[in-house]
Amino acid sequence: MSLPDLLLTLSNILASFNQILTAAIVVTAFSLLLYSLTFNLHDRVARSYSVMLVAISIVYLGDVVASINTAATAAEPWLRFQWLGIVFLPPTYLHFSDALLATTGLPSRGRRRVAVRLAYLAGMAWVALAAFTEALVAEPAIEGRAQQLLPGPLFLLFAAFFALGSTVAWTNLYRAYQRCLTATTRRRMNYLMVASVALPLSVFPYLLIIGGSAAILHPFIFWVFSVIGNLIVGAMLTLMSYTVAFFGTAQPDRVIKGRLFQWLLRGPFVASIALAVLVLTSRAERWLGLEQSQAVPLAVIGALLLLQYVITLVRIPLERLLFYGGGADRADLQRLQILEERLLTAGDTRQFLESVVAAVCDLLRVQSAFVAVVGPDGARLEAKVGPDELPANSSELTRAVMKNGSAAALGNGDLFVWEHYWVLPLHAQSEEEGLAQPNEILGLLALRARAPQPDLTADEVRTLQALAERAAAALEDRRLQEQVFAALDSLLPQVDRLQRLRAAARYSSSQVLEPDPAGDSNLAQYVRDALTQYWGGPKLTQSPLLRLKVVERALKEHDGNPANALRAVLHDAIERIKPEGQRKFTAEWILYNILELKFMQGKRVREVALKLAVSEADLYRKQRVAFEQVAQAISEMENEMNNGAAQDVDYSVAG
Repeated sequence: MSLPDLLLTLSNILASFNQILTAAIVVTAFSLLLYSLTFNLHDRVARSYSVMLVAISIVYLGDVVASINTAATAAEPWLRFQWLGIVFLPPTYLHFSDALLATTGLPSRGRRRVAVRLAYLAGMAWVALAAFTEALVAEPAIEGRAQQLLPGPLFLLFAAFFALGSTVAWTNLYRAYQRCLTATTRRRMNYLMVASVALPLSVFPYLLIIGGSAAILHPFIFWVFSVIGNLIVGAMLTLMSYTVAFFGTAQPDRVIKGRLFQWLLRGPFVASIALAVLVLTSRAERWLGLEQSQAVPLAVIGALLLLQYVITLVRIPLERLLFYGGGADRADLQRLQILEERLLTAGDTRQFLESVVAAVCDLLRVQSAFVAVVGPDGARLEAKVGPDELPANSSELTRAVMKNGSAAALGNGDLFVWEHYWVLPLHAQSEEEGLAQPNEILGLLALRARAPQPDLTADEVRTLQALAERAAAALEDRRLQEQVFAALDSLLPQVDRLQRLRAAARYSSSQVLEPDPAGDSNLAQYVRDALTQYWGGPKLTQSPLLRLKVVERALKEHDGNPANALRAVLHDAIERIKPEGQRKFTAEWILYNILELKFMQGKRVREVALKLAVSEADLYRKQRVAFEQVAQAISEMENEMNNGAAQDVDYSVAG
């Protein structure tokens, strides 16, 4: 094979590889766009970056579809569609840099905001010129597998617009970099600056500067540069997304890294490999003359299955190695993962106990049996087999178990008779570990008696004892896990607040100094002050509650009126503590009735006390509890906003 033929063959191989790379960039950009919209939509930086990803996706999607069509008439619409992304990349880049600079504590004083809007308006004008005229770009030139629109008379002016917008945007990024103080934030901002330079440079159509022809370069050199450029674009796109993923989220870095890593593995990586297998297999079919074979779908399906298998095997070990820090961190997180995998939920416990009870019924040939947990309020049914329900006098059954279940009363594993049942107390089994009281009774196993007195054989006694120990172990594990959950319930609000403060301090340390009304110990007092002037007054219009994000959102729905916005949020919080069903003047409804009658209707204390049939002193005591309940509801609403999980609530003014 001569050198020209070899170069031509290599050029065709590189052209095919470049087509796969271009499609992979489209998949990656779209996947990262979905990631940003899913997890970071409430953050301004992530939203502006999402718009930038849309522009990049359009550019490469147009390139992919145009490369499939070798006829100029078929390729031209897609080449012009591609210009929608090219034109809007500088405005979106400028928008992104403005949001980033504002996040570091330097919001726009008007000039940057105006510049962004003017850039978008100019972009719309350029899109109209590219789509409907030949002033910006003219008819396409197709040379081999390279397609490009020819430059129009206004192309150099557009090049100046593109360069100016990209330069100003990069300057904003550099200013944001200078404002970062910690090593971590400076390093991530450095990633952004480097990656963001590559994206505009990779999108701009350089061939149009030299007349729109690729003939000036040898095909091999042209495709080498194209492949290298696309590899750089894919890497920089991922690097930018990695950096942007940390904005606006209160989760630890390792969680963000692990989530993005899994997203990239199961999304762009799998899709790109499947696409490569599809293209290569179809071309191998044509080369071998096997157009009618089923190799392509089989190869793609096999690749998908194999990739999912490999990812399942390597993902968790790789995450632990890359993101879980030192040995102590890995040990802590591994314990949590083991707890998650081995956790016994209430449903799991019930299913296990039902299997134990069913085995007891089969073994002893009895019609029904049940397991119950004993407590101060009587017995609580956990699992049963057969028609019998928990006896109505469960308190008497509990007392009988406590009396007959002690070691002094009978030997471990012995049954006693209660009404129509044989009852076996279930003892805690972790006394040695200090997790249970000596001879502590957790519950009972009751069997429908098959005879007036227990008549079990020795084998039946041994098997029954083994099954009873399993039931007791399940009840004890569930009790210990409930204690863990109770500790977590008290810990999670503090962890959530700490993570939000940590997130606020990532790029703007001043945010950490701003008071957080939702986490303030005086939140109930703020609620009291606002409710006392519910229909107007400085305690309402100047309340610290106005700094809450949930109130800021309500401001948009009430034309910027702070009194109406805060009143609407207070009304919604009061509705949250309202019991279900029709309104009544009972103890269950008393907190809601106090708030509704005294503050929303404005009735006097004596009127409210008479209507609710309570003393004024008792009314004031319950009123304090009501303030705390409203404060808790507002705190929950604020946490929902911070977690990006708040629903679109219509904050209509009460009354």
